[in-house]
Amino acid sequence: MKPLERLGEARTPDGTLLELFRHDGAYLIRADRVELMSTRRHYSEDKLAEVACAPLTTTRGARVLIGGLGLGFTLREALRHVGPDAEVVVAELVAEVIAWNANPEFALSAEAMADPRVKIVHDDVINVLRANRGGFDAIMLDTDNGPEGMIMAENSRLYANKGIVSTLAALKPHGTVAYWSVGDDPGFLNALENIGLTVQTLRVRAHVTSGPMHTLYVAKRA
Repeated sequence: MKPLERLGEARTPDGTLLELFRHDGAYLIRADRVELMSTRRHYSEDKLAEVACAPLTTTRGARVLIGGLGLGFTLREALRHVGPDAEVVVAELVAEVIAWNANPEFALSAEAMADPRVKIVHDDVINVLRANRGGFDAIMLDTDNGPEGMIMAENSRLYANKGIVSTLAALKPHGTVAYWSVGDDPGFLNALENIGLTVQTLRVRAHVTSGPMHTLYVAKRA
């Protein structure tokens, strides 16, 4: 059996321990020893970018925001769907996560991050939202395990009413916001609808043919 190779660690502002591992050619990040993401199972992350960005294929000068770099799957999928003059902004709170993805020795996201359409911002996505009022055609938020499965406490305000309002304020009038969640969250769905959003709920597997079901909430102004 091939060993689990520990490649790096980081601490989030609330003290959560993030660790990057490699095993048999695959990479995974654990948060306080709980697997947060893996290169073996990323179909729902790909789908998050597809549903948000596919409508923008012919939109000139499209701007999209990804909250949370993770292992770069949402970024890479977004780049497949937007045009050559688009801008893809990625807000990532943890500097080490950015460094891991940019490291060419790891089979992660160095090539995608070097794409001229990409802007990596080392900051809390809430701050990026507030600094870009009416600035984005699409916003994809995958900062944790979603509103119900929160691991890192600093992400909770993004899913509260004030966080939802800040997200909407950063959208263009006909923009889309897509949220990734580890599972269904009826309370969060109600919060989105009570603010006046039309929400499509999609259930997508972690892997294209297997694995647990994850939930995507795709929301637009009514």
